[in-house]
Amino acid sequence: MEMKFINRSYRRTFSAGLGVLALVLAGCHRTGPEPAPPVSEESAPAPANEPAAPAPAPETPAPAPWVTSEPFGEHAGKLVKRHTLKNQHGLVLKVIDYGAIITELHVPDRDGKLGDVVLGRDSLADYVESSPYFGATIGRVANRIKGARFELEGKTYVLANNDGPNHLHGGKVGWDKVVWSAETKETESGPQVIFTYTSPDGEEGYPGTVQATTVYTLTHDNELRVEMRATSDRTTLINMAHHGYWNLGGHESGTIRDHELTLFAEKYTPAPNLVPNGEIKQVQGTAFDFRTPKLIGLDLEKVKGTPIGFDHNWIISGEAHTLRPVAVLKHPGSGRVMELSANQPGVQFYSGNFLDGTLKGKGGIAYPQYSGLCLESQKFPNSVNVPAWRDEVILRSGQTYEHVMVHRFRAE
Repeated sequence: MEMKFINRSYRRTFSAGLGVLALVLAGCHRTGPEPAPPVSEESAPAPANEPAAPAPAPETPAPAPWVTSEPFGEHAGKLVKRHTLKNQHGLVLKVIDYGAIITELHVPDRDGKLGDVVLGRDSLADYVESSPYFGATIGRVANRIKGARFELEGKTYVLANNDGPNHLHGGKVGWDKVVWSAETKETESGPQVIFTYTSPDGEEGYPGTVQATTVYTLTHDNELRVEMRATSDRTTLINMAHHGYWNLGGHESGTIRDHELTLFAEKYTPAPNLVPNGEIKQVQGTAFDFRTPKLIGLDLEKVKGTPIGFDHNWIISGEAHTLRPVAVLKHPGSGRVMELSANQPGVQFYSGNFLDGTLKGKGGIAYPQYSGLCLESQKFPNSVNVPAWRDEVILRSGQTYEHVMVHRFRAE
């Protein structure tokens, strides 16, 4: 009985195994498509509810530089470059190595329209041929020295008499007519050009080798900042100045008679034959009174002179060697305003008297009389020949001359 039970179970198990084997063999001869291979985690598509990875963002272009340089010509065998500075509000300043000259300055009017507010010439050849110191750095000594001579440490120095009998703005080849070395920078306050020049001993008759620097910064606060410094290896004279010709209506707009000027000065130095002699007068009750805003054309003819107009030094109120307000210049037509501060004792206000329309400026524009004005912060003219003033212009070895002027622009 037991033996038969075992045999029947074996037969059932054996039969089932044959059936499974038959199914496996049949699968080996299947003619349909092969089943898809298993998918790895790396190649598996993302679930429908999961967004695809974003495409890489395009590269952000580098910001435009605030200062660029390009060739502007050649003088005395040296390359002269033009440097263009722009601030974040769109003001544009252009300066060249020759004379450390400002050739253009574009500032907005009350409607935001830019205008070039400095007089100048189109090319380097034009500046070399003829320029009444348009936009230049003046040195060694700005303004006039009477009789083109001075005494220093017991020695008499004779200079070029390039303004009648007098010496003017550093001589026949002053610092406005030489090629300066330039370095450009982008600072936190704005783009900058640093000009340097070595004036050799005896240049234009002056003693001592002088290392001079002029720095122009176009700040993001809409300021033109001018910083001038000098050192010498011997006792000498230094009175550097910036000689920009301003017309806030635009260099091509006509005269500055319609400009409104304020000078923070209660006194001025009369100038017989354009040279101060040490005399000081109050401005009150005279044509020289600009303590409150006044149109330049109002009293222009009252000044007289040959030619008629202002070409005088005012004594700026306040501490003589601190940065303080000097002038405010306004052009009612455009709304442009320039506020000038400086750390010098005086300022020369020149109303462009010697311009006569024969000189062609930028764009071929003829500059008539009074088409631009100068506001040159400075030591007093002819200081070396006035005992009370002479120490102001004497620079000794180991000392550093420093002159700062800030032009702030706005519109109203």
